[in-house]
Amino acid sequence: MSSRLNSQVLSTPSRHYPLLTVLVWGLAFLPGIVPAHHGVASLGAVGLEGPGAPLETTVSTNLPQGSWLLYQKFDYANFKTYTPERDDEKDYNLFSITGLGYGITPWFTAYAFLPYTVKAAEDDDYSQSGLGDISLTGTLGFKYDDGFRLTPKSESLDDWYDWHFSFFFGLTLPTGNPDLRGGPAAEIDPGMSLGFGQPSYLLGLGATRLITDRDTLNLDVSWIGFQENEYDDGNRFRFGDEWRVNLAWVRKLATDLERKTRWDAALEANFLHLDRDRSFGQGEWATGGDMLYLLPGVRYYVDNLSFALGIKVPVWTSLNEADDQQGAEGKENFRLILTLSALF
Repeated sequence: MSSRLNSQVLSTPSRHYPLLTVLVWGLAFLPGIVPAHHGVASLGAVGLEGPGAPLETTVSTNLPQGSWLLYQKFDYANFKTYTPERDDEKDYNLFSITGLGYGITPWFTAYAFLPYTVKAAEDDDYSQSGLGDISLTGTLGFKYDDGFRLTPKSESLDDWYDWHFSFFFGLTLPTGNPDLRGGPAAEIDPGMSLGFGQPSYLLGLGATRLITDRDTLNLDVSWIGFQENEYDDGNRFRFGDEWRVNLAWVRKLATDLERKTRWDAALEANFLHLDRDRSFGQGEWATGGDMLYLLPGVRYYVDNLSFALGIKVPVWTSLNEADDQQGAEGKENFRLILTLSALF
């Protein structure tokens, strides 16, 4: 969920790496790091010999029935600044998403995500950090094989040459504080708030297919809609809806079944359209627009653990009043993305 999820893991219970598991998740639950006013996690889970899983594009696989997924994403956005002085330009955003998934049936998985955000201005006079809005998401898995059918309980590797799909939907609960004040005027800036003040809603569709025994194609389209919220200072503000189209190619580099390890390389193209934010029903200056990111990354599997690292950069933007959109999506120098996941 711009606040979604990436859950790519192995399907074999961990028996050989208990210390590593403890260390990984001890680090994972430290206050984390990610960008702009919305952060997202991609959905799905894969096994050692399954299809390739990208970092941000959804992979259309459900969790095995009765299994749990523990997931952590860190995302650090470093923004371009336009003046040499330390003058309230946004310096960086840090965002972390902690998630828990459960396979209710072979074709339906439920997830819950808790974000933690750090937003900092360049002069450090205005920074906010804390827990955000809890997100609840469900994914319905189905495939096409002489007709559409729900995802079966077990499949062979050959079955992944068929198209697999996932319909995902969800909402956020207004648990983050939208009314924090800061800056020289001690005002409420909705873009620096920790929550949206009202529920937001998610709808999306993903597709996954093996192209060769080493190559996987993943794609998804999604929409996140926001509601108007009245803040403590009387402002009625609504964030612009998000529309995303993601395409990813994943290449299996090496697999060692005896040691239960695997290396993948991934390349993703992430398109994002943001509607204008609105205050008292009127469009806000210097908000909204279109942008395209490229995200190369690598993923390593060991037993039931998965680790992924990537760098995301904007390669094309068409922003409204672009010169005044410092600190917004599309104005990053880069974004560093790390995900950790474990299936049990």
